[in-house]
Amino acid sequence: MSTDDLAIDVDGTEVVISHPGKVFFPERGETKLDLIRFYQSIAEPLLKALQGRPLLLERYPNGAGGKSWFQKRVPKSVPSWLRTTVVATPNGTTSDALVAADLAHILWAVNLGCLGFHVWPYHAATPEFTDELRIDLDPSPGVGFAQVREAAALTKELLDELGIEAHLKTSGSRGLHIYVRLRPEWDGYQVRAGAVALARALERRHPALITAQWWKEERGARVFVDFNQNAPHKTVFGAWCVRPRAGAQVSTPIGWDALAVVRPDELTIATVPAVVAEHGDPWASAGERPQSLEPLLELSRQDLAAGLMDAPWPPVYPKQPGEPPRVAPSRARKP
Repeated sequence: MSTDDLAIDVDGTEVVISHPGKVFFPERGETKLDLIRFYQSIAEPLLKALQGRPLLLERYPNGAGGKSWFQKRVPKSVPSWLRTTVVATPNGTTSDALVAADLAHILWAVNLGCLGFHVWPYHAATPEFTDELRIDLDPSPGVGFAQVREAAALTKELLDELGIEAHLKTSGSRGLHIYVRLRPEWDGYQVRAGAVALARALERRHPALITAQWWKEERGARVFVDFNQNAPHKTVFGAWCVRPRAGAQVSTPIGWDALAVVRPDELTIATVPAVVAEHGDPWASAGERPQSLEPLLELSRQDLAAGLMDAPWPPVYPKQPGEPPRVAPSRARKP
């Protein structure tokens, strides 16, 4: 340790923080140590959401706005207590990824300049089961947050009709994320099929507001339900995690009653601890009531029986059975 380093005891594990005074978020001058203190202050809800899951690290060693890269593999030289797990890419390449085993693992990554944790939808101990459906409501150009709010409310309305309990969070940027905690019974291909069916059902109900169209040229000024965030091996930005933005915005779980009033840009490392202290963790009991994917799989079966093909997959994935031609409509060869 140098004289500038800070050793933090995390439940008996020492995590050394180098250059704790380095500014990570220029809007208010918040430092690496401020980010450490934030994660310490919300450790309980953070670990309820992330614990045991593999993490993809988004590193900004010089703070938000600086040089960055995504890091799936942990460095070769790591503390002996660090837990990792083998994850795979769509083409089968494997790597050792960090596991959110406890708060020490989170703080260790922050020390490396991690300003974004992207989380796998399964636990490292049971990778065969995808236990989270993640519904990413992504605003297309020309879409405001009011439309994203409306799309979220309509998504909840449909899920309620299907008997599926869902939970809401801000993305930390322009969108909203809706999560469904699932029973450990389905794999990533089945969960994605359910997400495709949900997106298509929402588009049929609300075609002027919501789209399930994968190709950007077909979306228009609508909210896109990004079903491919549920493709196997995909990660989504973690709950309670801080975005690499100058204002240190947090991807914050909120109650459905807060949807009408939430201002995502105001949820930052400076404000979220007080919100949690006052209102608690809106996802606190989510894991106690895992849901069934079967209602969405039934919608998927109905779509396929009606003649619909699978939706397009991202380009990094091998061609899938039942997938339509992977080319934008404007570039497709005309008969």
